[in-house]
Amino acid sequence: MAKHKYTLEGLNCANCAAKIEAHIARMEGVASANVDFIGKTLTVQTDSSAALFLPRAQEVVDSIEQGVRVSSQEDGAGTEAGSGFSSEIWIAVASVALFTVSFVLEHVLQAPEVWSAIGFGLSALLAGWRVFISGFQSLLRRKLDENTLMTIAVVAAFCLGEFSEAAMVAILFNLGEILEEKAVSRSRRSIEHLAQIRPDTARLLLPEQEASQGEACTDACCTGHGHDGNAAHEHEMHEHHAHGEDCACALPHPAPGQAGERVVDAREVPVGSVIAVHPFERIPLDGAVLTGHSLLDSSALTGESMPVEAGPGTAVLSGMMNGESLLTVRVTSDFSGSAASRIIDMVEESAARKGKAEKLITRFAAIYTPIVIVLAVLLMVVPPLIGWGDFSTWFYRAMIFLVASCPCALVISVPLGFYAGIGAQSKNGVLVKGGKYIEVLEKPDAVVFDKTGTLTSGKLSVSQVETLGTWDREGLLRLAASAEQYSSHPAAKALLAANSLPLFAAEQPQEVAGQGVSAVVNGKQVSCGRKQLMDRIGVDVGTRTASIFVTVDGVLAGCIDLADTLKPDAAEGVRRLKKLRIGRVVMLTGDNEKAAADAAAKAGVDEYHAGLLPEDKVRLMESIRAESGKTIFVGDGINDAPVLAASDCGVAMGLGTDAAIEASDVVLTADKPSKLADAVSLARRSMRVVRFNIVFALAVKAAVLVLAATGRAPMWLAVFADVGVSILSVANATRVLRFRA
Repeated sequence: MAKHKYTLEGLNCANCAAKIEAHIARMEGVASANVDFIGKTLTVQTDSSAALFLPRAQEVVDSIEQGVRVSSQEDGAGTEAGSGFSSEIWIAVASVALFTVSFVLEHVLQAPEVWSAIGFGLSALLAGWRVFISGFQSLLRRKLDENTLMTIAVVAAFCLGEFSEAAMVAILFNLGEILEEKAVSRSRRSIEHLAQIRPDTARLLLPEQEASQGEACTDACCTGHGHDGNAAHEHEMHEHHAHGEDCACALPHPAPGQAGERVVDAREVPVGSVIAVHPFERIPLDGAVLTGHSLLDSSALTGESMPVEAGPGTAVLSGMMNGESLLTVRVTSDFSGSAASRIIDMVEESAARKGKAEKLITRFAAIYTPIVIVLAVLLMVVPPLIGWGDFSTWFYRAMIFLVASCPCALVISVPLGFYAGIGAQSKNGVLVKGGKYIEVLEKPDAVVFDKTGTLTSGKLSVSQVETLGTWDREGLLRLAASAEQYSSHPAAKALLAANSLPLFAAEQPQEVAGQGVSAVVNGKQVSCGRKQLMDRIGVDVGTRTASIFVTVDGVLAGCIDLADTLKPDAAEGVRRLKKLRIGRVVMLTGDNEKAAADAAAKAGVDEYHAGLLPEDKVRLMESIRAESGKTIFVGDGINDAPVLAASDCGVAMGLGTDAAIEASDVVLTADKPSKLADAVSLARRSMRVVRFNIVFALAVKAAVLVLAATGRAPMWLAVFADVGVSILSVANATRVLRFRA
């Protein structure tokens, strides 16, 4: 099965979008189909190629909504033409002017009715000609959509002599459609703007320029202007270079886009290449800084406003904005695998994972429309049959009833509310892969944290030293660090960091994997490691528990405890989750009981489980879900992928581990536990807006339907119940984009 993405140009009917999705999903050879009305895209998983499936998709779309063109994004097509709002507005202004003239003729000048009728008729035609054409086409296909209903209503009003009301309905509907489309387009642009964090081009350094990296420029023109002295720095700002004078260092000094670098498509830059990133440009590809020092703005990726300092060796991500200095970067990831590309893909694909409320509204619209049509027919036929008035009166009321009943406000605003919620989350450094995870984030019953790399930094440090015999703290640390100096184990790095004295030479070093090291240090046989190593060399440690035991010539000299450093915001994050009334916060870890208890106490976690293997975490997760309900798991490592996938909503920390990101449903790009509380808070605010829109739309429609059935609602009020409510609901949903945690 291959995934193909198409653009639906000219799609303006939310109800039709739902029908297109349902019809294409039922096609032979289609595994799944998703229509994103806000983004005007169709995503299909099928066994056909993109080119072969295109005409089949177009045939389905034509049967539902004429005038919508399907184009494949894989062929570089799909850019929609300008919306033409200016011409539509001029047409709307002209129709209003004709209506005003006709109104003056009828009510002020008392002109013959035929003149005002012609004026109102022209006004209605000018405002609604597109609607009328679409309505008649739908009638020929025996379909009943909002354009058909509006066409029937306007024609019926003219036949009944209600010329001014017919024209007013056409004008109001036209104005409503313009405003609705403008509101949705603005929302679409706001959300699309979130994805514009990835430059499409890169400044590729040419081989001769790359070869000169690291050569020092000693010319006074360079050092005197505060440059970093490398060959790739910028010279065009200096006057003597601008006039063609040479630099005494004789090294190449390219100006932007000139000699030494070439602007290329970022997709064409292979891993290992060197690119230049000029001041106030976004980094196009992930990499590591080779030369230059600068401050980077990572807010587009992480939502964090504080700049990040970057220098040689610093890992940088695509989408970061460079500060005021030139950087050269060695590319470590291709275009599709870069951080910005992964973020964009997550945001774009989030529309396919719909929440329960979205699915409910789609099902509701499918059932609701036939019901109101039956009710409208009964309203038109039954009262005249039992003598409650003439047919024309009830026919007109039935038309008002149908116009008011259109479910567009719900079908547009609910998906838009979720889409805007996902956009607001990504502005705050939280990537949510679909509306259904917004619903889980809104009200989780339990939150489960992994410890290492999630609540803690994953960097070990010496927390306690116990000395025996004649050894003091500094001497024991010096001896242990000297023995461990050739090891790459995190425990060895922690000992080296804690030691402040010069190291002794270590001879005959031997490392036993997972247990520790032995070496001859300063003429003494020194062993450092876990209890298993002590058992191996025959040293009895009694009932003592420690991370590292140190022996000198077979005699226990002391014990050293190591601890994983708690992240600065971990305790604050847990406290805020409890304040949000999340009943159960749990920590799972593979570490020993003592380390787990210490981390849990510092973070404020009341319940923890230690000494777990990955399969134990999955088992405990399933147990917690069964006991508590909706459960979120937060982790960062490759070994967290199974339990991330097993939770109701898996949350990955940071953008570093591909396996965790793929298995997760939410990504906290800033790598901060406190961001989860932000995500929960934003999800709750987004869901409040979605629910308000549902209640508001249903309440207004119910009221107008009752008024229409009793003859107390004019046609213009029915139009308001359709497009007016849609505009207000869309505007309210768009408000979600401005939410901040």
